Amino acid sequence: MMPSWTTAQQASGVAQPPPLSPYAYPPNPAYTAVPVRQGFGTYPPPPPLAHAAYAAPPTLAQPPSSDSSSAAAKPDSKQGKVVWPDSVRNYVSRSFHPDNSDPSVTRAEMEVKLKEVIRAATDNNTLNTTEWDNMPLPQALVKFERSTATGTSSPFHNKKRKSSEYAGAGETQPPWASTNTSRSLGERISSPSKRINAGAFKSSKFETEANKRKRRFESEYQANRSPSPPPPSDGPVVGTCETLEKRYLRLTSAPVPSKVRPERILRQTLELLKKKWRKEGNYSYICDQFKSMRQDLTVQHIKNEFTVSVYEIHARIALEKGDIGEYNQCQTQLRSLYQMGLKGSPIEFKAYRILYFIHTANRSGLNDTIADLTTAEKTERPIKHALDVRSALALGNYHRFFQLYMDTPNMGAYLMDMFIVRERLHALCNICKAYKPDVKLRFITEELGFESDADAAQFIIDYQGQHLLEDRTEYIAFLTGKAGGLLEGARAAAFQRVDIKGQI
Repeated sequence: MMPSWTTAQQASGVAQPPPLSPYAYPPNPAYTAVPVRQGFGTYPPPPPLAHAAYAAPPTLAQPPSSDSSSAAAKPDSKQGKVVWPDSVRNYVSRSFHPDNSDPSVTRAEMEVKLKEVIRAATDNNTLNTTEWDNMPLPQALVKFERSTATGTSSPFHNKKRKSSEYAGAGETQPPWASTNTSRSLGERISSPSKRINAGAFKSSKFETEANKRKRRFESEYQANRSPSPPPPSDGPVVGTCETLEKRYLRLTSAPVPSKVRPERILRQTLELLKKKWRKEGNYSYICDQFKSMRQDLTVQHIKNEFTVSVYEIHARIALEKGDIGEYNQCQTQLRSLYQMGLKGSPIEFKAYRILYFIHTANRSGLNDTIADLTTAEKTERPIKHALDVRSALALGNYHRFFQLYMDTPNMGAYLMDMFIVRERLHALCNICKAYKPDVKLRFITEELGFESDADAAQFIIDYQGQHLLEDRTEYIAFLTGKAGGLLEGARAAAFQRVDIKGQI
């Protein structure tokens, strides 16, 4: 049984048992520690849009310093005396048994880890329910953490496609006209500090931005607007502004030509923004500037290939940063621009549109999009990939689905990341019904497209399934026979419909 040490909370004072007496233990213990590739440490919250029943585990408790013989023996007077089960005493005795010693782990390290494990079980009130006979020894846990700290080389080397790849200076072709490349699984699993998904833009962020826009309108727009704006005309506005950078302000009256940039200035602005995005990566600034450019294009009725490039670049940047609302606004305009026969990347964005409707479970929108495809378009790799994803999910073929997930062209992997968690839950529930009483954790890793066994185990632990993992002599087993009820509830919550701001 996998312990709950990864979900322990910090406690202010933990009672510990009285001094231990030596226990006899067989010279050949039944348990042999098996180090795992990576640790089950803290992790970033998964996309709130993907499932609503997610709860991130708290951090590990930090043990006080003490001698090994009293690693879990000194009760706290503030908390009262705690009665320690015999299984805990046997676990402590087994930890210090000479046959279980490991020259690579010092006694001090082992004592600290032992305190952490017992304190974790105490804080979670699982002293009596934890199977201490199957608990990994502190020596094995120390070595496990060392392997996590040093890191394990990943077989995935291809870089995840970024929007900045298309923003090269001195382009002689449309900024997004490059060949399709695939994104590997390793790069789709981002580090906690960098991964930003669709749920990263919470309602509080939008409220903050709304308040900022309101203040800008009150303090700047009213102060700088023309005191006698010209009467509106039937034709488009012809801008005369020479400023490259201009913040976005929602229009409340007819646009003033002196505050609107003409197309030649907007082209210079686009080149400037591409350089700043590559160098600084400030999404708040870039998004505001692109919205201002789109507004200037709209009020001047400019609809050409330059307009297409502006919307495509903004859509890709929004995808990369998980801003599904801005992406939807750009995608909607691109659809009408493509219908006008303007050049751009319609194949790529039609594939994105299919994946988006899969994410939002919008069957009518998905069917309309597929009906508009020509026979030639269906043979293009991005669209064929998106249609294969739809087919795999419709047939319940999760094996094929996760193969497609690991080989996604262009930036479609950012959209697939938005619904990969719920599909993993769905597939895991099916595995629990088909394979009993247990399977190897390695099987789960390979079937559900995880980068490592540690990632697969962490996914199970995220849904309070630590008791479903059992450390055996040669491998870690996932107890499928006991997992059905627990995972069914999580799957139901993950498939609840979520309204998305800016939905097409």
